[in-house]
Amino acid sequence: MEIRDPVHGSIHILDEEIPIIRDDFFQRLRNIKQLGFSEYVFPGATHTRFIHSIGVMNIANSAFDRLFKHRLQDKNIQRLKETFKLACLLHDVGHAPLSHSTETVMPKLSELNIPKDFLSLKDQKNDRQATHEDYTIKSIVDSSFAGSFSLVEKKFGLERKHIADLITGHTSDPDYFKVDGINYFPVLSQLVSSELDCDRMDYLLRDSYFCGVSYGSYDLDWMLDNLEVCVENDMAYLGINERAVVTFDDFLLSRYHMFIMVYFHYRAVCLEQLLFKYFRTSPSEYVIPASIEEYIEHDDQFLMKVLRKSKNKYAEAVVKNQVPQKIFESFNDNQEKKLTEILNYLAQENIEFIRSSSSGRLSKYYVDETSISKYPMKVVRKLFGSDQKITFDINEATDLFTKFAKSHAVNRLHCDFETLTPVQQKRILELIHAR
Repeated sequence: MEIRDPVHGSIHILDEEIPIIRDDFFQRLRNIKQLGFSEYVFPGATHTRFIHSIGVMNIANSAFDRLFKHRLQDKNIQRLKETFKLACLLHDVGHAPLSHSTETVMPKLSELNIPKDFLSLKDQKNDRQATHEDYTIKSIVDSSFAGSFSLVEKKFGLERKHIADLITGHTSDPDYFKVDGINYFPVLSQLVSSELDCDRMDYLLRDSYFCGVSYGSYDLDWMLDNLEVCVENDMAYLGINERAVVTFDDFLLSRYHMFIMVYFHYRAVCLEQLLFKYFRTSPSEYVIPASIEEYIEHDDQFLMKVLRKSKNKYAEAVVKNQVPQKIFESFNDNQEKKLTEILNYLAQENIEFIRSSSSGRLSKYYVDETSISKYPMKVVRKLFGSDQKITFDINEATDLFTKFAKSHAVNRLHCDFETLTPVQQKRILELIHAR
């Protein structure tokens, strides 16, 4: 099967993969928008998790072929390749309606009854709220979706549990990922989820394309051409050739700029806050089921139908795209103090307001210590006049991690300013303009 994609061109799907893509579990993603409320700001951003997921698998195919180009006929390598490709294809299969916006109404993790092998010790002891990742794992390892994997299981000898392992980032069976004594789980896991993964490589280009902006552009071909496998102590890690470090910097900055200019756009963020208010004030109107089979029905259309029927004022505001006026926005500590003063006045006057906070970091790699110790990202330098290579950690090749270690926060206040009394309007304007 061939799919025509506006971002990557022709994408070829193996015959054995077709039943997985045609299954109801995956087809549900056709009706879940990649960017949720962003289409209210960028009307072209109606692309879905369905085509994004296929795009991620396409990049995964190219990345794997680059890393293992001399070993692609090895049956064990082929097994790992298909396991990896399907992990990339299915990484978003558990997403709820409007992507991340509805995770606040998901049930407790224990209600999903996920097999214990796929739960951390912490999750086995403490019952938290479920996330889309939990629904993803449940879909792959414990649902009627299983029947669609029979052809790939038969041809490649893969196991669904190991697809889930790559998505969770940990495995209880490292031998499955070993070939000739080398454990390839780290590098494949990094390409599923890390600072340089196939998911980000696709969504930056795709979101930029459909939003009609240039912030997410970077040189994908050069990045893929310079991927490297770095083996240390029989563990294979993700690396890039030193000549592609500047492209990697560009990749990181592109993601950062997309967060600031697109993902943090005040209108989309405020609509999400209105949705949260709807969930809090009408808690029984929309509930995400714990049953994975019932979950198949829950997509954007299902939720919007509920919202359109609701008499809740916040639901009506979401449906009609009626966002309260943005009256103040803060980007630094001094502005944050002023925002707090305005917020206190609104509360004192019993004026309804929405405070939205968006924060993003260029990378968590050198802020979250576990990211470093678990699977470090490497840079490969080829020595002049020799076939010898040396490797070193990515932070020795770029200082962007430390320059942007601090999270960039944007805080906003919204209220129906035009409906306030002249006295209230005057006082708010005094607080805004005060030096």
